[in-house]
Amino acid sequence: MNLLETRDLQKHFGGLHVTAGVNLALAQGEIHCLIGPNGAGKSTLFKLILGEYAPSGGSIWYGGDDITGLAPHLRIRRGISVKFQVPGIFAALSVRQNLAIALQHHLEGHSMAEEIERLLEYLNLRSEAAQRAGNLSHGQKQWLEIGMAISLKPRLLLLDEPTAGMSPEETHATGEMVKDLNARGMTVLAVEHDMAFVRQVASRVSVLHFGRIFAQGTIDEVTADERVAEIYLGQGHHHV
Repeated sequence: MNLLETRDLQKHFGGLHVTAGVNLALAQGEIHCLIGPNGAGKSTLFKLILGEYAPSGGSIWYGGDDITGLAPHLRIRRGISVKFQVPGIFAALSVRQNLAIALQHHLEGHSMAEEIERLLEYLNLRSEAAQRAGNLSHGQKQWLEIGMAISLKPRLLLLDEPTAGMSPEETHATGEMVKDLNARGMTVLAVEHDMAFVRQVASRVSVLHFGRIFAQGTIDEVTADERVAEIYLGQGHHHV
């Protein structure tokens, strides 16, 4: 079954068609990567899925239900969670306090303390638990935010360039984390530029170009597509 489907999804800003009829189907249990040059409409698509933007046309289906008109907080309650590119952590609070905030509406007391310990272990942040989150390295901040996004045990996790600014080692560790979350039952949709990461994690890849899905398939099928190479060559993305 498809967990998420967008059907002929459109978003116009004035005369600009930023999302121009996107049909995307995300199967339950897959890791799907969305690639494409800057300005292709990837972040707009995320905001439509999250309900932050209302579409100009088309519909969004989740778990077999039409959620096109559903408020963002109700989508979160149904198991959709997101980690944006810029970490939305509370820099002045400790790592442990950040996780407590993410969990506060869902757990309390002993079960919350247990879950925080489990997440600290999972994110490799146990020794940083009492540190101010603002003092973490860039990669650790990204992991903390992934921890905040997965603390709600979502069915669908949206990741917006999760490895931006990471070293190759951190990128690989993030990929292993995403694969493990997927193995535990989480469906993942990730926007990513790093092709090594895409190759590491993706079951399927969609290429977004001028607000449309331009190509789709496995990473090998997509990178072998001459039209895809052309899109990127004009963008200075020589690492495809």
